[in-house]
Amino acid sequence: MFGFLKNFFASSRAYGSGDYVRNIHRSDYARSPRVVPVTRGGVRGRYDAATTNDENRRHWAAADGLSANAANQPNVRRVLRNRARYEVANNSYARGIVLTLANDTVGTGPRLQLLTDDDATNNIVEKAFEQWCDAVDLAGKLRTMRMAKAESGECFILLTANPQIDSPVKLDIRLIEADQVATTSQAAAGSKVPTNNLTDGIVFDSHGNPVQYHILKYHPGERGALDELKHDPVPAASVIHYFRADRPGQSRGIPEITPALPLFAQLRRYTLAVIAAAETAADFAAVLYTDAPASGEAESIEPMDIVELERRMATVLPGGWKLGQVAAEQPATTYAEFKQQILNEIARCLNMPFNVAAGNSSGYNYSSGRLDHQVYFKSIRVEQEQIGRVVLDRILRAWLEEAILVSDFLPLWLRTTPFRELEHQWFWDGAEHVDPNKEANAQATRLQSNTTTLAYEYARQGRDWEDELRQRAKEMALMKELGLSAPSKAAAA
Repeated sequence: MFGFLKNFFASSRAYGSGDYVRNIHRSDYARSPRVVPVTRGGVRGRYDAATTNDENRRHWAAADGLSANAANQPNVRRVLRNRARYEVANNSYARGIVLTLANDTVGTGPRLQLLTDDDATNNIVEKAFEQWCDAVDLAGKLRTMRMAKAESGECFILLTANPQIDSPVKLDIRLIEADQVATTSQAAAGSKVPTNNLTDGIVFDSHGNPVQYHILKYHPGERGALDELKHDPVPAASVIHYFRADRPGQSRGIPEITPALPLFAQLRRYTLAVIAAAETAADFAAVLYTDAPASGEAESIEPMDIVELERRMATVLPGGWKLGQVAAEQPATTYAEFKQQILNEIARCLNMPFNVAAGNSSGYNYSSGRLDHQVYFKSIRVEQEQIGRVVLDRILRAWLEEAILVSDFLPLWLRTTPFRELEHQWFWDGAEHVDPNKEANAQATRLQSNTTTLAYEYARQGRDWEDELRQRAKEMALMKELGLSAPSKAAAA
């Protein structure tokens, strides 16, 4: 005992002058290897957000330290998907927001432009790919895919063959809902893949690359479906996973409208409550009331009795009683403002301005409308870039691999050219300007000062500058042939 105390004081003197105080009891240190910092004469900082007290304990009760995949467990994502789909199906604002987002992002569909030195090959490939896009309804499927990302968090695209396609290339794209990509308990038990490489239907290699997807034969929500637990292992080369990773290491997506789901519910409840209050007030044609006290001279009547009134009649009330009506106090004067603030908060998680989400720009002027749309359309361009890189490039690569196998369909030199060497770009529908006259003057100024190019200006409108100039040359030649003069600058001004 005395030897232990002697060692203890010796250790205290040895470590007392340092920056840390360590637990010298080896068994305790093994159980809890903690190092406690001690400051001497310095400033100790403290974060208010890291402090837990009686006022904020309930607010931060749900905060956890789970990883991205642990936080987005299958049962959690299932609940979020079901609730998001319910709101989109039953809430008019939610439906309109998701539809507007899909229409503004995809529009009438992307258009391919090859940038190789062979103009003839560029035209052949572009026209053939456009014909195939129409055959498989690529634009419509991309819009559905964008809606699925907003309300389900992700969408899977299966590259498959379809002999019924009206095109020499029989490649087809089939959309797979997020519920159908999952690993069942039976499949997980019989899988030889390590558990840390299997994340709810996706098998990853040691480098984090997806190598296989487990696609259920039937949708879990399909009524009367047989063998709903069986799945087909599909190689990653045939599957495109479209989602947004908000956290490092995230493997599956959650609905983009997740933060707005409680607000959608509040908006619907408030609207129904206001309508119910207004209807209740309107249901009472009249009420009888008295100012006399309980022991006053008013005649006795039956409380809550109902009296039917006839039109254009005159009547006599009981003594001491008066006739009145229930004041309709709903909707309140703040009803419209409350709905506007809720919608503004709902649309914020999608980078969508209020006037686009509400479909109402009555409170906007020109400057505020332009400013809000700049942020919105910038997010649209970011989304289009992701679709082009993650989805369209994969589809174009698969299409070229099938097209070069068709006899006399594409030039032979494409067979020996790697896809990464085929420079190309995707055109999307341009956003219409609020004031076309000001935009045209701005374009003319930029072109005159050499701060822009025709290619860039046409690309902002979703058009190919070469095709537009060729078409304009044909029009000018035809006008000259017919003796028509081009509009002068003064007339245009």
